[in-house]
Amino acid sequence: MLPPGNARHGEHLLRPVRSAEWERVRELRLAALRDPVASLAFVESYEEAAALPDSFWQERAEGGSEDRGTWIRQFVAEAPDGSWAGTATVLVERPEDGRAIFGEVTEAQATVVGVYVRPEARGAGLVDALLRVAAVWSWSQEPPLSRVRLFVHEENARAGAVYRRFGFAPTGGRADTLGSGAPRDLEYELRRSAGE
Repeated sequence: MLPPGNARHGEHLLRPVRSAEWERVRELRLAALRDPVASLAFVESYEEAAALPDSFWQERAEGGSEDRGTWIRQFVAEAPDGSWAGTATVLVERPEDGRAIFGEVTEAQATVVGVYVRPEARGAGLVDALLRVAAVWSWSQEPPLSRVRLFVHEENARAGAVYRRFGFAPTGGRADTLGSGAPRDLEYELRRSAGE
């Protein structure tokens, strides 16, 4: 029996990160930023992320961990040898909390960000498994969330197809800017409501 928040997909264990795993969180994020579509899929560049201090990565791991995080959860797909093949992060956003990644929050929701599977692990359904564990965790929140959403760049057809296959549907919404003010007007919103 697996602990709550954990799942299996083939040989991979899908689980939340732990606070002490900040170096592994950093390595996987930097690997994601080296991907050919990283400029479409992620806000920062490899160079920007690589220059961040250890304290940033320590806080990031702690914030998304099962042992410390409360409104963020980062899940990883861990192979039997302990290597990480992929990741997805979920952010809980509620109107009363004042936290919003993409625009104003009008209802309790989760936003999925940072989805990545290493090239050698693609094609075996691992991204679907990561999305599933992220969605299950989202639906378990109290009080309940009404939807899970994510944003995808319109030129990132591969990711858009994966998200639609998993049940996310375009809403017509767009991400005009992020907190940094960086223009993201080519990103569109996909949503999956509770019970779908």
